[in-house]
Amino acid sequence: MSESTQPNVIFIVADQMKWSALRMYSEIGIEAPSLERLAREGVRFANGITPHPLCVPARVSMMTSRYAHSTGSRRNETLMPPGELHAFRIWKDLGYSTGLVGKNHCFDHPSDIELIDVLCELPHLKPPNRGITGPTRGMEWIVPEDVIKASHETRINMPEQSPAISYAVTDHDIEGYSTNAVTSQSEAFIERAASGDTFGNGESNTKETPPFALFVSYNDPHHPLEVPRKYAEMVPAESITLPPLREGEFSGTDSPERNRVLYEILSLQYDQIGDVRNAVAVYLAMVRMVDDGVGRILDKLDELNLRDNTIVVFTADHGDFAGEHNMLGKGGVFYDAMVRVPYIVSWPGGGVPQGELDTSLVNTVDILPTLLQLSGVADFMKSPDVRDGDELSPAGPRVREEFKSDVINSETLRRFQGKPLPTVTSAEPRKAAYSEYGTGGPPFTMDLLNQMPATNGFATVIDSLWMREAEGRRKMVRTEAWKYVTDSDEGPTYLNADAPYARKGDELYDLNNDPWELTNVAHNAENKTVISMMRALLADWMMETEDPNPVPMPVTIGRQHKAWFDTDEVRDRW
Repeated sequence: MSESTQPNVIFIVADQMKWSALRMYSEIGIEAPSLERLAREGVRFANGITPHPLCVPARVSMMTSRYAHSTGSRRNETLMPPGELHAFRIWKDLGYSTGLVGKNHCFDHPSDIELIDVLCELPHLKPPNRGITGPTRGMEWIVPEDVIKASHETRINMPEQSPAISYAVTDHDIEGYSTNAVTSQSEAFIERAASGDTFGNGESNTKETPPFALFVSYNDPHHPLEVPRKYAEMVPAESITLPPLREGEFSGTDSPERNRVLYEILSLQYDQIGDVRNAVAVYLAMVRMVDDGVGRILDKLDELNLRDNTIVVFTADHGDFAGEHNMLGKGGVFYDAMVRVPYIVSWPGGGVPQGELDTSLVNTVDILPTLLQLSGVADFMKSPDVRDGDELSPAGPRVREEFKSDVINSETLRRFQGKPLPTVTSAEPRKAAYSEYGTGGPPFTMDLLNQMPATNGFATVIDSLWMREAEGRRKMVRTEAWKYVTDSDEGPTYLNADAPYARKGDELYDLNNDPWELTNVAHNAENKTVISMMRALLADWMMETEDPNPVPMPVTIGRQHKAWFDTDEVRDRW
């Protein structure tokens, strides 16, 4: 068989890796040789934003190019809705051999599972074959399952250094650690797919080797924090730089109650600085282990002469505080530690620029349109209305004639809410990026927290999770200069009764002067125009994506805001 003319796709997602964990993005990050190599071979996006700071909704949005308010996947309990158009459905329709190795946390309906030729699921705390989908599909584990299970023992019984901190440096068989097991399985999948193996789906009906699409889903650096000694020695605690903090950040009224509640749950305020450093060091060492996994995958592509014909995307579902704001873990807030993620796209043989840094705002809902645009399947560029015979076809995404089907056509593509990435394609950059959280449930208040047996630590995180995932209906808009957060479910209570421009619970951060988001300036009267503008951007996004939960508009903004935003003077400020 000859090599496929369609590019292969390897989509790599780390779990809970914040942007600032990497030196290529931040002075508090570590060097990551393999990801730096990938960036040299492609485009690195400096301002990648997740559509949701929670695992399942973020992954469903990535796979569908639709925000949580459209898919209905708003919590970790609400996986991919049956019948959604997602990446695997499109890949199978295009004749790809498909695989998902590692954390699933997205698909469980039989109609979706059958689209994945190879499914080797590895949950955080369970051995293989104990995840959502049960036994492996298409391939057995290359690393013996008993070895993987043995390497999970410490995670299952994680030692506790304090109520808020648990971490371990261990000496299990290094191949059994989830990251290494996922990497080995991915290497084996690539080898078999490259040889023309269709994983039990019969012979290919073409003379070409079918292209493959592999979703490599690392569990790390998600908690529990455990790392092999080899990687702990690469990132000693004394070498790390802890992020800057502001004393009393969560003690004043400028911090919304939801943020103060989360701080009480995840706070490191009761811990010794040595334990904090050690825990953050283990987190960063897990990042380094993921980096090695990415390097092995790139090496395998080189070995098989597949690199030029393979699109590789690397990102994360969301971030982790890992010391920022004096917290450890994650929650339903929109600091960059939660919503800003690493983001790299590379295709050396497909015309994607190499070694480029793009500083515009992008979102991970943009991945699927980008893949289809790059591979020539569809065109998402804004084209003028064109005549198809006597009919006038509306402007919008179009599928090339040879790829049209019941699954993928111009009509289904119009449901996508992401856009092709700039630099990687000729698409225009975004003016703003968006994220959201919550299902409209009641707020989880400090009073409710104080009724729990403990207010701090892992047990509290788990016991309160179902309430915290549901609370409110928060939305974030981020420009290069500002970040604004509001909750459409909050009542019309203003921070300052004499100046009704910012509501109770609103957040505004001046990213140029306060890049670590230590001070909420929504209550400053001088920022009322900024808040009005940010809320107008939210309104535009909600109308464009048909979000049914409106954000109340301030009286200080009108229909002229778009023209105002597009002036050079204003654009430079944003």
